[in-house]
Amino acid sequence: MKVLVLNCGSSSIKYQFIDTTSKIALAQGMVERIGMSSAVLSHQPHDREKIKIVGEILDHTIAIEYVVAVLLSKNHGVIKDKKEIDAVGHRVVHGGETFSGSVLITDRVMKALKDNIELAPLHNPPNIKGIQATKEHLPSTPQVGVFDTAFHVKMPPRAYLYGIPYELYKKYKIRRYGFHGTSHRFVSERAASILGKPIEQLKIITAHLGNGCSMAAVDGGRSVDTTMGFTPLEGLIMGTRSGDIDPSIILYIMAKEGLSLSEANTLLNKHSG
Repeated sequence: MKVLVLNCGSSSIKYQFIDTTSKIALAQGMVERIGMSSAVLSHQPHDREKIKIVGEILDHTIAIEYVVAVLLSKNHGVIKDKKEIDAVGHRVVHGGETFSGSVLITDRVMKALKDNIELAPLHNPPNIKGIQATKEHLPSTPQVGVFDTAFHVKMPPRAYLYGIPYELYKKYKIRRYGFHGTSHRFVSERAASILGKPIEQLKIITAHLGNGCSMAAVDGGRSVDTTMGFTPLEGLIMGTRSGDIDPSIILYIMAKEGLSLSEANTLLNKHSG
């Protein structure tokens, strides 16, 4: 089976085309600066040199068109027909409380993704655009959503509830969601494999360390606690995110510096860490 894996951001798309039988990434690359006339597609076939293509890629639909075209390219491609793409997998940031695992993307799933936009306003919209663009170019190819939050959805209430009025959780779904779930799941399963023990018998602490960082407690293959919370801002100190601080600090800074909510959000997410 050959699967095209997409990670769609607001101005970029990362991709890998994987043969699941041989476990080889036949090609991988990235489309950057989507929405600009000088956008760049970087493409690396597994057996040839890396290439770069500069073009006017104004939206995700055109970006996916470029990706499919380069996979089919006579000189740089790895397939001869679109039908060789058996499935498309999308990394989706936020599934809310709706999804506890990967799902085949249907109209119902798309509605749920749109309903969760307010929980991930920066991430879910480009994820949705990527799915819609893929459907346009590969209409008969099944698409699957893999959610960053899904691995943590079944955490016990003591782990996901905050010390705020319970009515706010019921009304606005304010809870610890956790992120990097695909990473934590893979790392815990890989650790169990290396140790030669069934994951059901293990208690593992996993760490995802990059510009964004999180840790998780995995008991028997199930996430029972994690450091990221309602948003990816909570938890460990990160590259540009503050991580955990006394909530009163931001109120104090906002009062002293006269910051708006938007400016405070930028301070914590982009200029801290």
